[in-house]
Amino acid sequence: MKKILLALSCILALTLTAAAKKTKDTKVIIETEYGKIVMKLYANTPKNTGNMVKLAKEHFYDSTLFHRVIPNFVIQGGDPDSKHAKPGQTLGNGDLKYRVPAEINDADFHKRGALGVARDNTPDKSGSACQFYIVVGRKYADDELDKISKSTKRTFTPAQREAYKTIGGTPHLDGNYTVFGEVLEGMDVVDKIANEPRNGADRPNKDIRMLSVRVVKRKKFLGIF
Repeated sequence: MKKILLALSCILALTLTAAAKKTKDTKVIIETEYGKIVMKLYANTPKNTGNMVKLAKEHFYDSTLFHRVIPNFVIQGGDPDSKHAKPGQTLGNGDLKYRVPAEINDADFHKRGALGVARDNTPDKSGSACQFYIVVGRKYADDELDKISKSTKRTFTPAQREAYKTIGGTPHLDGNYTVFGEVLEGMDVVDKIANEPRNGADRPNKDIRMLSVRVVKRKKFLGIF
């Protein structure tokens, strides 16, 4: 059984990597009632990028909710259980039957607008097959960043430190979650969603759906069409 599971995992990893290579330099557009969120997916995280591309092409995300919203932190969505969730139902545990390997690196960090992979306490830091978050964050002072660096034993580059001081983010998440993209347009939409009234489980009081999630072809992304 272990050999079968290992073989399936290898096949899945190769499939996701291939999907990412085919969609290099593409972007993903999330349509909401508040407007569009346009996101760039990174080429140096091929497994997680490929996974989102695959799900978007399958229309998996359509009608899922942003089920967790926290001002100055993140908005989170992609739980399949959210498509037909009852009012007040606790969400966040829905997933697919696989994990995506972690692709944590020093280049991609949790600046404002970063796109990350949700996960639970997986020892290898592998992520959810479908749930993701977008960083809202806040600005940090040098002394705060120094404390976080000491606590996490991670050193911020000058560029990262400047980004956290000027545009903000969630620096304490660095090194623990895979960042695989960023918002290009629509942070005003993200902010509106983040500030919706919510219950004690951080679920918005009103359903905020992803009306559609689509991958834009590379040629269109580069402005050829």
